[in-house]
Amino acid sequence: MDLSIIIVSYETYELTKQTINSVIDTNHEFSFEIITVDNCSKDNSYNQLKSAFKKESENNLIKFIANDKNEGFAVANNIGIKIAKGDFILLLNSDTIVVDQTIENTLDYIKKNIDVGVIGSKVILSDGTLDKACRRSFPEPKNSFYRLFGLAKLFPNNKKFNQYNLSYLDENGIYEVDSLTGAFMLLRKVAIDQVGLLDEDFFMYGEDIDYCYRIKKAGWKIIYYGNSEIIHYKGSSSKKKKSKLIYEFYRAMYLFYNKHYKNEYSIVTTIVTYIGIGFIFLLKLLLNILKFK
Repeated sequence: MDLSIIIVSYETYELTKQTINSVIDTNHEFSFEIITVDNCSKDNSYNQLKSAFKKESENNLIKFIANDKNEGFAVANNIGIKIAKGDFILLLNSDTIVVDQTIENTLDYIKKNIDVGVIGSKVILSDGTLDKACRRSFPEPKNSFYRLFGLAKLFPNNKKFNQYNLSYLDENGIYEVDSLTGAFMLLRKVAIDQVGLLDEDFFMYGEDIDYCYRIKKAGWKIIYYGNSEIIHYKGSSSKKKKSKLIYEFYRAMYLFYNKHYKNEYSIVTTIVTYIGIGFIFLLKLLLNILKFK
């Protein structure tokens, strides 16, 4: 089989249905399967999806898996990866729409370029703007500082201040980057076999950057493919848990630094980094509490 598409769903019946339809409503020239992993939804969306795609399930085009507890995005994706049959694995968010030929184009590119371990498409948000997370550098202390303290936003076209989100580069181009977003991440199964599964210490953020870091360190290229796109209704499965969202976002920053950079930088840099992450986390949390009072 050419491709296994893994979709993790959590209380997003309509959006997940829309995502699946955006894949199966297009005639594809490659063989594929869809593995949908429900992360212990409490709104009956799992049964609704099984009913909506009963025919596809009976034909083994779509497999449905229900987790009895929500242990995070990485855990759920790993469950799908373990049973996937494809030579390539596409991690696809449940709140996305795949535009025609996006899978074909990215799959064709990675097949033809055997040194590429991961490829991602351009990701457009519901308001028509680019999802900055779809092409990134690794969050080293310097470029993280520029981003966290607003210099990247203040000078969006400055190469020095925008090394993290790469906003000075053409969003329609095709080029090598450090990291992509887990909303659309097409991986070579051989690369997965080499580096292992997603790190399950990351609950809902950071697992994509960590995966790209490990894959790139193993010698594979990470490619941003800006000639094709998906639409991402970002954050749809977590809107009702804003404080949890903020916590996991900054926890992921801490985990990534601790795992990959702690031993590469001085104790002073590490302490400053921890303080910076903690300060911004508390500030964002406070602003969120005041906003919803």
